[in-house]
Amino acid sequence: MQKERVSDNVYWFQSDVYAQVTAGAIIGPQWAILVDTLMPEETPQIKQFIENELLVPVRYVINTHHHADHSWGNCIFPNATIIGHELCRELMLSRSLSAFAEAEKNDPLFRNLCIKEPSITLAKGALFLRIGKKQIKVFSTPGHSEDCISVLLEEDRILFSGDAYMPIPYFVGGDIDTLAETITEIGSMGLENIIQGHGDIVLRGEIEEVTQSHLDYLKSVRKLVRTAARRRNPLDFLGSQLVEDSGKQRVSMAGLAQDLHTRNLQWLYLYELKKSRESENGA
Repeated sequence: MQKERVSDNVYWFQSDVYAQVTAGAIIGPQWAILVDTLMPEETPQIKQFIENELLVPVRYVINTHHHADHSWGNCIFPNATIIGHELCRELMLSRSLSAFAEAEKNDPLFRNLCIKEPSITLAKGALFLRIGKKQIKVFSTPGHSEDCISVLLEEDRILFSGDAYMPIPYFVGGDIDTLAETITEIGSMGLENIIQGHGDIVLRGEIEEVTQSHLDYLKSVRKLVRTAARRRNPLDFLGSQLVEDSGKQRVSMAGLAQDLHTRNLQWLYLYELKKSRESENGA
């Protein structure tokens, strides 16, 4: 696990295990807030750093969404209160429980762990916390998935974006148009830093360029899917498209970028095809 001090009492962690997934900590005088947990095999390193080196307990864990690499370490903090979107709670009690049961069969690591879902949730608007002198705003940023939220340190202008903002926009199971709106909103917030759900920190001077790159990527994906619809073997065509040709680097997210790109393309094609057939049947 990599770690870095971002600003006064704000820390960033990056996984060495999976897809450069990130987490963050906001440290107060008596307790800390953790944003996401990495995968559970690395969560104890975060706990050790905060509790043994910084000498404060974790009072709150905020899950930016329900995916395993952001939330399955919750139970490492048995005394912490978990915060998330109300859909995050629902999905952790359905999808995460079944996925966890399968993981438990194949990996002894999970036999001493459990799913710990949010007990404080939000659906609309925002939730506010104060830790020391820092005001924190928790708000919905959908698109990657329905339950995505982000965490803004208002005075510092630091955003923990979760997977709403990551090196390659990923919307399988989410919505491409909603994600484009969310990325546009994040890019216009006047931020100092974006701590992405995966990858390195995006600095103030990079935000405009990276945001435009993300929006251009989504436009390229839409165009390729329209082209594929006119081909004899559309899924094969989409499977042959290189992520570099859509403006993103293959090495992003520990080399997963090409796979994520292919999934984006094929998922959007099948989604649009399903919508078209439903529309025809409805007519």
